[in-house]
Amino acid sequence: MAKYWIGFLGCFFSVWTVSCGQPSPQKQEKVETASASLNAKANLQLTFQVLEEKYLGKTQSLSSLTFKNTGNAPLPATGWTIYFNGSPSFKAKDNNGLVKVEAINGDLLRLVPTENFKAVAAGDSISIELVSAGQIINDSRAPYGFYLVWDQEPAKGYSLSTHYVKPTKNAVGWIEAQDIYRQNQVIQDIPEDKLTKVFPTPAQYTKTGSSLTLTPATKITSEKEFANEQQHLEAYLQMVFGKPNTTQTREASAPSIQLKKKAGLGAEGYELQVASSGIVISATSPAGMFYGIQSLKTLMPPLLLAKKQTSVTIDGVQVKDAPRFPHRAFMMDVARNFQQKEQVLKVLDLMALYKLNVLHFHLNDDEGWRLEIAGLPELTQVGGRRGHTLDNLEFLQAAYASGPDVNNTTGSGHYTKADFIEILKYAKARHIKVIPEIETPGHARAAIKAMDARYYRLLKEGKKTEAEQYLLRDLNDKSVYRSVQYWNDNVMDVSMPSTYRFLEKVTDEVLAMYKEAGAPIQTIHFGGDEVPKGVWEKSPSVQALMKKDASIKEIDDLWYYFFNKLNAMVKARKLYLSGWEEVGLRKVRENGKLSYVANPVLAKENVHVDVWNNIGANSDLAYRMANAGYKVVLTNVTNLYLDLAYQKAYEEPGLYWGGFVDLDKPFYFIPLNYMKNMKVDESNNPIKPGAFAGKEQLTAKGKANIVGLQAPLWSERILSPERQEYMLLPKLLGLAERAWAPDPTWATESNSAKSEALYTTAWSQFVNTLGKRELPRLNYFHNGFQYRIPTAGAVVENGKVVANVQLPGMVIRYTVDGSEPTAQSKVYLGPITEKGTVKLRVFDVTGRGSRVIAVDNR
Repeated sequence: MAKYWIGFLGCFFSVWTVSCGQPSPQKQEKVETASASLNAKANLQLTFQVLEEKYLGKTQSLSSLTFKNTGNAPLPATGWTIYFNGSPSFKAKDNNGLVKVEAINGDLLRLVPTENFKAVAAGDSISIELVSAGQIINDSRAPYGFYLVWDQEPAKGYSLSTHYVKPTKNAVGWIEAQDIYRQNQVIQDIPEDKLTKVFPTPAQYTKTGSSLTLTPATKITSEKEFANEQQHLEAYLQMVFGKPNTTQTREASAPSIQLKKKAGLGAEGYELQVASSGIVISATSPAGMFYGIQSLKTLMPPLLLAKKQTSVTIDGVQVKDAPRFPHRAFMMDVARNFQQKEQVLKVLDLMALYKLNVLHFHLNDDEGWRLEIAGLPELTQVGGRRGHTLDNLEFLQAAYASGPDVNNTTGSGHYTKADFIEILKYAKARHIKVIPEIETPGHARAAIKAMDARYYRLLKEGKKTEAEQYLLRDLNDKSVYRSVQYWNDNVMDVSMPSTYRFLEKVTDEVLAMYKEAGAPIQTIHFGGDEVPKGVWEKSPSVQALMKKDASIKEIDDLWYYFFNKLNAMVKARKLYLSGWEEVGLRKVRENGKLSYVANPVLAKENVHVDVWNNIGANSDLAYRMANAGYKVVLTNVTNLYLDLAYQKAYEEPGLYWGGFVDLDKPFYFIPLNYMKNMKVDESNNPIKPGAFAGKEQLTAKGKANIVGLQAPLWSERILSPERQEYMLLPKLLGLAERAWAPDPTWATESNSAKSEALYTTAWSQFVNTLGKRELPRLNYFHNGFQYRIPTAGAVVENGKVVANVQLPGMVIRYTVDGSEPTAQSKVYLGPITEKGTVKLRVFDVTGRGSRVIAVDNR
C-alpha cells in the first residue's frame, strides 16, 4: 500500500551553521537578553534546498534548511522547540553541534537547541545542512509541517511557512523537455468528429450519420423500475437547459427519450440508440440503464455545461455495451488527510460519469479515525483530530504536515452518522457500492489511542469493567517494534477479547448505518497489511492465550487466529471478508529463506484481496493468489497508484517509492497479462528482457478469480481538494477505460510490431478523446475539476524549437523574453525560430496552465 512510502525517505543528518556572521558586542547583548517568547509568534521563514546529490560519493543527498528571523526580536538561544514531519532517522553530523534532533513517534520529530547554540538577531539567518540517504527527486522526501513551540507556552504551536527551492543541477535524472517530446511523437492529432464520443470506449459503437436536437421540450418516458434513473437524467437536463423538463413545455412533435426494459443485457449492460426521431436506452437492470444515461451524457458536446443551452445537437449512434469487469474501484484515503463530505460527493459524481462502481473508503489509519460510531465518542473526538500534543489523550499528534492547530481541516475531521448515511444514499443512487475499510490489526493507532482515552475516562469514574470493554492493547505489553511508518504503538492486540468486542461493535454500527441508508453492503475491508516484526512478543495477554490454545505455537500463528475469527464474524453477518493481500498469505521458510504463499484455508472462504505489490519477487503475487482461489482486485502499484508522481520531475508533486505513474500507465495496463506491460521499474529504468521468466501466469481458474481493478489515492501529501483532483485526474480516466472497455486487440496480439502499432493507434484515440472532449467537459462538470494539465514536450531541431503535447486539443503558448507564459502569450503554431530561452506552457480551454518548461535555443 502507499503507506509503504515513508520507509524509503532515508536518513537525514543535521549540522547548523550561522550564515550571517557574528553580531557586534552591542547586538550580542541585545540578543541574549531578548524575551524567550518572541512575542509568542513564529517570525521565522524556512527555505529548503538540495545542494548536492550522491554526496561524498554515496547514495545520499546534501541539503540545506535555512531559518530566517523575520521578526523584530531575536530568536533566543534557548526556550523553544521546532517540530516537523519527516524521516525519524535524523542524526547530528557533529556530536557537539548546535542542535539535536529527536524522533518522537511516527513521522513527528523535534529539533531543540543545545548549549552551543547562540541567539539569532532579527534579520539574520541560520542554515542547517542535511545529509539524507537516497536521492531527493522531489519535495515529497523533504521535511515538512514545521511548527515552533515556546517553553513558556508548551501547549501552543505556531506554524512556520517553508519555501522549497529547486536544485540547480539535474543529478537524479529528471525528465527533460526532449524526453516528453519523444514520448508524445507517436500521438496523432485526430479530428473530434472522428473520435468515439462515448467514453469509456463501448463494446459496440456505430455512427448512423443522422443527428438529434434536444430541447427543454424533450419528453422522457420510463418504465417504473427506472424511476431513479429518469430523475437523474431529468436533473442533468435541467442543468443543461436551466429549466425543468415539464409537461407544460413539451410539444407533440418534440423528440423523446425512452428508458425501456429489455431482457438479456446483463447486470450492467445497456443499448443506446439515437435517431432523428428520438433516443431509446434499453437495459435489463437499473444499473445498466444508469450507465446508458452516462453514455448519453458523454455523447453530448463537451462544453455543454459552460452556459445554459436552448438546444443540444448530438450524433445519431447505435451502442451496445457492457463492462469488462464487475468491480471498478477507486480507493479514497481520508484517514491520513481528511476530505470534507462535499468533496466525497463530488468524486462520487465523477466516478458515476465514467462508470466506476466501487468506492473503497479508507476511513481509519494510524493518523485518523473518520467515522462517528454511536457509543464510542472518543473515536472521533480523539482519533479524528490532530494537533500539537505529546500525550495523545485529547487528540492525536501532528502528522503529514497537519501542523499544531487541532482545527486544521486536513488533519482533523470526521463524518457524522448523518454525513455517512447521506454519502451512502448518494452513492446508491449512482449505483456505486461503498466498501468501508476498518484497518486492523495494524495501522490502528487512532483507534488504539481513542480507546485508551475512553479507558482512562471511565477508570476515573470508577467504571473499571466498562473501561476495559473495548481496550485494544494490553497495558502491560512491553513489545518493541516499529511499523513501516515508524510507529511503535499502532497494532491491536489480537489475543484480547476486548479487541473483538470493539470490532463487533464497529461492524454492527456500520451495518446499522447502511440499513438506515437503504444501501447495499456485502463486505467490510479489514485492512490486514504491514504488521511489523516484534509485535505481541511481550504481551502478557498473548502469552496467556498461547498457553491455552495449542493451535498457536508461535507469534506468527496469531495472524491466522485473528483473521479466522474475523472471517467467522463477518460470515455470521452474511458478509464476506475483504483485505489487503497479507490477509491471504502465509509465511514459509525454505532453506533458511522467508517467503509468502497463499494461505489455503481462507482461499476457500470467498475472501477478496486487493493486491498492490507487483514489485521485484512479488511481480506475480496477484496471479499466484488468484490461481490459489482468492478473489483478486488488481491494485498494482506500478500502474494504478494515483498518489505517485506523474513524472520524474522536481516540480511534480507525489510520492515515487513505487515508480512514477503518468496517464499512460493505467491505460496500457493489461489486467490478465500485466507482466507484458511492465516496461520500466520503480526507478524508471527499462526492465530487461526475460526479467519475468519463470513467474506464474494466470490459469483459467485464476482468470475467473480476477474480479476487477482498483486505483488508490493515498493522502499523505493531499492537503486540499485541489491537490486531490490534480493527482486523481486525468489518470482515473485511464482506470475507467481499462476496467470498462473490452480487452484491446493490442493487448492480445502476439506479434510485437503489430501490437505496438495497434497500441499507438489506441493511445492516440484515447488522448485525443480526453484532450478534446472529456477534460473540457470536466472544466464545468460539478463546478469544475482541477485536473493536471500536461507539460509541453520540446526539442531543438535545425535551430528551431519544435513542441508537442500529450493531450491534443490543448494549446501551447510561449515566450522568449524571460517571462512566464500566460493565457495571452503567443500560441505555438509551428517551429519557433526566435533565439534565446524559450519558455512553453500548455493551457486548457479555461486558461488554466501547466507548469512551465524552458528550452535553450542559441
